[in-house]
This record gives sequence, structure tokens and C-alpha cells, in this order.
Amino acid sequence: MGLGMLWDFQYVLPKGNHQFYLGCEREAAEAEKSSSGELLKESIMRLSWALVHSRQPEDVQRGIAMLEAAISGDDSPLKMREKLYLLAVGYFRSGDYSRSRELVEECLTIAPDWRQAMTLKKSIEDRITKDGVIGIGIAATAVGLLAGGIAAAVSRKK
Repeated sequence: MGLGMLWDFQYVLPKGNHQFYLGCEREAAEAEKSSSGELLKESIMRLSWALVHSRQPEDVQRGIAMLEAAISGDDSPLKMREKLYLLAVGYFRSGDYSRSRELVEECLTIAPDWRQAMTLKKSIEDRITKDGVIGIGIAATAVGLLAGGIAAAVSRKK
């Protein structure tokens, strides 16, 4: 394993464990039956965490939807920060890096020194840069192939 792989975000971001996910799913179902609204909110947060950290894209999308629905204007700054961070993780894992960056920046306005959010932001920016470089390489290759095709066509006409 190269040194660069140590800093790759997939090594920092935990991946969800299927057993943990199933436990959170059961817990949320049981909390729904109870009369405690706070218990339900806590179990939904744990389930959302498990979903956005899942290896399955459909789980990540479900976690994003649950978190979007759970955000309310009466959340404390700490709860809002947690929800925004998990949303940022979900969008990062689903490949929507610009939305992920917006959300993590919102987290950092609430808690500017939050190391976990700063690490996620750096990983997002690294991924955006990496994808941009790959995109430039693909575009340059396409232009080169097009120019080569035109040059070949012109040389055949002569």
C-alpha cells in the first residue's frame, strides 16, 4: 500500500457493517412503537449514520432522504451540525461532491474547529481536483483523436 493510499478518504471514512445496520433498523422499528419521540429521533440518527456509511448506493440514498426529512428549524446547533455532516458524507459517497462541499461548509460555520468536518472537506476538495484532472485528460485525448482523424482525412485527400 502506497503512502498516498493512507490519506485517501475511503480509509478515513468508516464503512457500514451489515449487522450494525440491521440492529439500527430493528431499533428504529421498536422506537417507532414506543411513546418516546426522543428515542425515535436518536434511533433514526443511528440508522441514518449506518445508511450513509453503507457500501450499497441505495442505502446511502435512503440515508440521505431520512436526514433531509429529519432536518428542522428547531434543531440545536449540535444536532444540526451532526445532520449536515451525515448528509455531506452521504452526498460524498454518492458522488455529489459539490453538494457535499456545501453541506460540510455549513457544518464548519456552526463549528469552525470541527476536525472531522475539516477532514471531510479536504477529502471532497481532493476528489474534485482528482476528477477535474481526469476530466481534462479525457478531453485532451478526445481533442488529440479528433485532430489525428482530421489530419488523416486531409492527408488521404492529397
